[in-house]
Amino acid sequence: MRKGVSTASDASRPTGSCVGRMFDRIAPTYDLLNRLLSFGRDLSWRRKAARCIEDSRLVRVADLATGTADLPIVLLRERPHIVDAVGLDCSEAMLWIGREKIHRCGLSDRVKLVRGDATSTSFPGESFDAVTMAFGIRNTPDARATLDEIHRLLRPGGTAVILEFSLPGNPVVRWGYLAYLRFVVPLIGAVVSGDRRAYRYLNQSIEAFHSPSAFCAMMEQAGFRDVSATPLTGGVASIYKGSKASSEV
Repeated sequence: MRKGVSTASDASRPTGSCVGRMFDRIAPTYDLLNRLLSFGRDLSWRRKAARCIEDSRLVRVADLATGTADLPIVLLRERPHIVDAVGLDCSEAMLWIGREKIHRCGLSDRVKLVRGDATSTSFPGESFDAVTMAFGIRNTPDARATLDEIHRLLRPGGTAVILEFSLPGNPVVRWGYLAYLRFVVPLIGAVVSGDRRAYRYLNQSIEAFHSPSAFCAMMEQAGFRDVSATPLTGGVASIYKGSKASSEV
């Protein structure tokens, strides 16, 4: 496997409806395992991603691959200027849990969750001021097509914020992290969720995904400006940010 090269076309990688079914299976334990496997860091990562959206004006946000709606909830708590948010995911079981969480948080009037494909949504073009995505773009069949869709959805001057797992640059930290991904994550995932295959896929998809520099280059190829990558917790995750030009040439 070449460093920084996605293997999204590999036969071993779930695609399309297969990904949706996989997340349907693990939905009941998804949030718990997120906290356990990240040692609770995933919550702070989402808060940092939310803070990347400037609060200079009222905005409308779309969160793709929203899962159980953790990021929309954090967005509305961290950024009161957000008028409303819509979350989209291919797993109905995840969305059901997300709707329950949104209701408990008293945010039902500000967040709507819908089922759909992040690579090809039904939303009108240029209809959002910000588009976010947390730990989802590596699960799509085509990361570049997903970036093209995000770019289409953004209004001129809008912001894309993508939170995704990455591999640390430090060789020692990288070695330890890979050992954790390959041996510990599938074991804990199997014990808690009963689905070892899903958490084996997790480590494989992280290792196969683009390096931060390669992903930034892909964002630029999709038309984003001012692209940046911010490593989190030693580089085990990264926040990617880019903007759509105020006026397209």
